[in-house]
Order: sequence, then C-alpha cells, then structure tokens
Amino acid sequence: MANRHSARFARSGALLASALAALLVVGCGGQSTEYSYPNKQPGGKIDPTGSNKKYDSVLGEGGGFNFLGRSAKTDEGGAGIGVNSFLWRAALDSITFMPLASADPFGGVIITDWFSPPETPDERFKLNIYILDRQLRADGVKAAVFRQRRDPSGGWTDAAVEAKTTIELENAILTRARQLRIAAARP
Repeated sequence: MANRHSARFARSGALLASALAALLVVGCGGQSTEYSYPNKQPGGKIDPTGSNKKYDSVLGEGGGFNFLGRSAKTDEGGAGIGVNSFLWRAALDSITFMPLASADPFGGVIITDWFSPPETPDERFKLNIYILDRQLRADGVKAAVFRQRRDPSGGWTDAAVEAKTTIELENAILTRARQLRIAAARP
C-alpha cells in the first residue's frame, strides 16, 4: 500500500514538473516582438490620454496622497527630514548648552534632559520643543519649559515658569532659523 502512494506522489510530482517546464518554454517564446507606443514619455512611462502631460501614477503627480492639502514635494528646507530643516537646526542650535534626551527629526520633537545652570544649582530646567510645520512660519515651532526647585529635603518640586520665557525661547529659535535661511540663500 505504501508503494502505491509513493508511486502516485512520484507521478503527480513528475506531472507538475512537466507542466511548469511547458509553461516556461511557452513563456520564453521564440520571437521577440517590440511594440512602439505613440504616447511613450521619457523614462518609459506611457500616457494613455495622449496629452503628453506628466504622468507618474494613478494617484497623481508624485504618487502620494495629499491629506492636508499641502504639496507632496519637499517644501523649503525640508529635504531629508519630516519638518522644516531651518527650524530644526535653529532649535538644536538654541539649546546646545542642554543635554538631549531625545530628538526625532521626522516627528519634529526635541526633548532635553534636566539641566541646572551653574549660577543656580538649586533649580533645573527641561525643554520640549515641537516643530509643527514643513514651512518656516512663526507658528511652526512650539516650546514647553519645565522648571523645578530643590526643596530643603534635597528633592525636586515643580515651580512656575513665566509665560514670557517660553515666548522668548520660541522667538530665539525663529530668529536663528531666519538667519540660517538667509545664509543658505547666499551664493
């Protein structure tokens, strides 16, 4: 009985191998026919409408979705990262004195570790900076400043931060971003 099943599997395997070989031979075909498309564009893309306009994909130019109504192309200074590169670099330049805990250039989030200025060792600061846009705009950056003071027992307690501190930090980042953009535009 085992020999009968072995023979059946051997025959079906041989049949399958023959079918695949036949398909390969037919698929390779002897004669090669090259077709000429009248609407063929550079790069091998064919415009089925005959209008010879730029035709990248069924999703439109660039082939991507446009959820926010913005261009899928890289905006000013945004090549390579997900946010405006001038704002990103300006934010990093503005906080070079603080240790970084995390920096995500695609999400546009910079988080620093706690930093105690040498002048005031009994207080420390932490920053969260968010780059919100791919364009260099005044509302493209948002900062959050956290402050703690050392209590008499040696622990840290949260302390209030003046609203102008956050605004001054955001303005410093924007000023530096403008400087970087002007420097990049010079020949």
